[in-house]
Amino acid sequence: MLPRGTALRRDAGLHGLERALARHGLAPVAGADEAGRGACAGPLVVAAVVLPEGRRGQVPGLADSKLLTPASRELVYAEVLDRALAWSAVIIPPGEIDAAGLHRANVAGMRRALVGLSVAPSYVLTDGFPVPGLPAPGLAVWKGDRVAACVAAASVVAKVTRDRIMADLDAEWPRYDFATHKGYCTPVHQESLRRYGPCPEHRFSYVNVASAVPRTPGAGRPGELAPGDDGPTASSTGLAEADHRESA
Repeated sequence: MLPRGTALRRDAGLHGLERALARHGLAPVAGADEAGRGACAGPLVVAAVVLPEGRRGQVPGLADSKLLTPASRELVYAEVLDRALAWSAVIIPPGEIDAAGLHRANVAGMRRALVGLSVAPSYVLTDGFPVPGLPAPGLAVWKGDRVAACVAAASVVAKVTRDRIMADLDAEWPRYDFATHKGYCTPVHQESLRRYGPCPEHRFSYVNVASAVPRTPGAGRPGELAPGDDGPTASSTGLAEADHRESA
């Protein structure tokens, strides 16, 4: 919960919550958010960011990543990495999501991202749901990426990191068009699943993916390329700045 006596005006802006916490001696504040929760292919990426106080922490163009164009996200991403006191991104592969379940994998990823920050936060803001087991007090904020700057920054880091991964996976598995839909369940993606079955980058615990697994003898492995098709052309490793991320 917020400290007793914390007052936040409706027009406080994206930095208002962090400023209110700082007045109670709770600085720095870390924000955490994820990208890819609703996808049925590709990893879940969870990011945590600590922004500095004052003008340097006011990232130009910062907003919820879903409200930004791809070009704007890239610009904001570069600004966040340049200005942040600390940031971390955790990549959770489909197999780990299938084994643990989406929500448990998400909570564990947030914990790992926050614990992995090089600057220990005094307070933590998470988007949507609480994360137990942290060394600092925290608050789950509904639509936190539209309310708190540090959460919005984490949403941008997570989204850009994941989009880059999906673009590389598109080169490796071109028949699924991952670069366009980023692994979400669009009609085009569903049609690819129907025609070709899933590939190893899909989440097999999802009903739409499991139902697309070939059951005919001799149909081949999930995602197997037919003779004459283009095979894998790029590795899916090393897709983000390794010195600031933790791979699952």
